[in-house]
Amino acid sequence: MLIVAKRVLVGSGRYLADGAVLIEGDTIRAVGSEKEVSANAGGGTERVTFDGTLMPGLIDAHVHLIFDGGADPVATLSQSNDETLLAGMRSRAEDLLRSGVTTARDLGDRNGLVIRLAADIDKGATVGPHLVSAGTPLTPPGGHCHFLGGEVSGEEDIRALVRRNQAAGAGVIKAMVTGGGLTKDGPKSWESQFSPEELAVLVEEAHAAGLPVAAHAHGTPGIAAAVAAGVDTIEHCTWMTGDGLDYRDDVVARIVEKGIAVCPAVSPHWQMLPRFFGEEKARAMFDLVRQMADAGVKLVAGTDAGVQRASFDGLVPALSFYAHLGLSNGQILDMATATAADALGLGGTTGRIASGRRADLLLVEGDPLENLGDLSAVRTVIAAGRPLEIGA
Repeated sequence: MLIVAKRVLVGSGRYLADGAVLIEGDTIRAVGSEKEVSANAGGGTERVTFDGTLMPGLIDAHVHLIFDGGADPVATLSQSNDETLLAGMRSRAEDLLRSGVTTARDLGDRNGLVIRLAADIDKGATVGPHLVSAGTPLTPPGGHCHFLGGEVSGEEDIRALVRRNQAAGAGVIKAMVTGGGLTKDGPKSWESQFSPEELAVLVEEAHAAGLPVAAHAHGTPGIAAAVAAGVDTIEHCTWMTGDGLDYRDDVVARIVEKGIAVCPAVSPHWQMLPRFFGEEKARAMFDLVRQMADAGVKLVAGTDAGVQRASFDGLVPALSFYAHLGLSNGQILDMATATAADALGLGGTTGRIASGRRADLLLVEGDPLENLGDLSAVRTVIAAGRPLEIGA
């Protein structure tokens, strides 16, 4: 397939005007001017001409396909068998793809269901984005998301579950470093769940298996411990304490120094947060994300899709949060493409329009560098070279 577009997003905030992209199978084979790329195409190559923007497919770096995004996703989970869950997950994966997400990182499921789904997607048996799965997240007995089956106690348990996840096909290890609101009977969001020694063992075992570690961490002590242990990404990173917020410049400096990416996992309905936290606290929490961006922290886009009222078509609405903070559209697009790919260890595979990358692409009406809302005007999604028409 040869795609000629008015604008081709080939770099950070940079368009190739009237450019072209040649796709062979699931791979981008050539990028450049229409004349140059057309010369590399065979005589029978399908040609698509588009008066809009061709850009990399979006990446949602934090989803939970096991949850349905309803008012009580944990209750729904507990009442469903694996086959029922898998059927719903197929539908939610298609929702992701139709919204322009061609890669998603799933950060915790039950019984390896996402790994099963990912295999079906990769072989074309079902529709969805490429999935990077954490498998079963690690948590202490009774800890956050213990109902997913990942309770561990001590070094031996930690190493064993990391190895089981790796053997099952996980592409990342998820550590519940602090509590969370989804687990009503567990530790509070700001409370730490693992000792520094346990975190060190977890990271050591994961890295020995060639897997990055994503740390769920709301509380400031947990964030600091995760950074010290050498995790690869921090999820949420809200700097909570039992009586407020405690942003630590020294920890942020280490996050930047170590190249740790932070995924705030912003809800598509972020404008509603003041109703839950109060206007003053919500503004303070928003400002901490801005401070991290100003300090040079690598922020990546994610939605926590699947938790309460977080749907699987919400990445574009969630991105408006960063525009609200004052980030440029170019920075925001990077967060959802190239920067996210790098953070997930996929920088050489996806996230950019470049020769040799997987053909994960979007055709969108308008100019998203000028108007971020144009990301909602998806005409076609191409995932691993397979096109899915969305609208005319």
